[in-house]
Amino acid sequence: MAHDGHRHDHGEGSELPPIALRVKALESLLVEKGYVDPKALDVLIDTYEAKIGPRNGARVVAKAWTDAAFADWLKRDATAAIASLGYTGRQGEHMVALFNTPDTHNMVVCTLCSCYPWPVLGLPPVWYKSMPYRSRAVIEPREVLREFGLSVPEDREVRVWDSTAEVRYLVIPERPEGTEGLSEEQLAAIVTRNAMIGTGVVTA
Repeated sequence: MAHDGHRHDHGEGSELPPIALRVKALESLLVEKGYVDPKALDVLIDTYEAKIGPRNGARVVAKAWTDAAFADWLKRDATAAIASLGYTGRQGEHMVALFNTPDTHNMVVCTLCSCYPWPVLGLPPVWYKSMPYRSRAVIEPREVLREFGLSVPEDREVRVWDSTAEVRYLVIPERPEGTEGLSEEQLAAIVTRNAMIGTGVVTA
């Protein structure tokens, strides 16, 4: 296992950036005033977190699977390659693509807070921001992956990458067998958010 750690620079006093703190304050006020149903808000957040948001990243993965030149560009300069598809913005200024192989499984965590590639994965899931995931992913990654239902063979290295304020990671999962006849759009439809974090794999 390799743990690629980097310096985090988020300031003191809170794990959340100022914009996130303002959003949480606004959310609390709207709920308190009765303008927003917290259950409806949860459904909306879940939709953006697990369905709409990760579609951008899924398109990046599908293109990497079907376009060798794009995959090579992604390996050399993920930020520029991803930007060429129109996916840019805060939390995605410096992207690195991690390609899973038969020998290596990549997994992403942010040990000190919850740095996350918003332009390609949308909202970070609650578990990604939780202390148990952030602390255990580095110490016992295989056990954490098993809890996600993913058993990585012992002869395959698990590499844990620590996101930072400067660098965000996108896992490019292995393309599953039996998908040779699928279009790029059809391939994107089977790519999951967890597979792009490394806590899952893509199945046909």
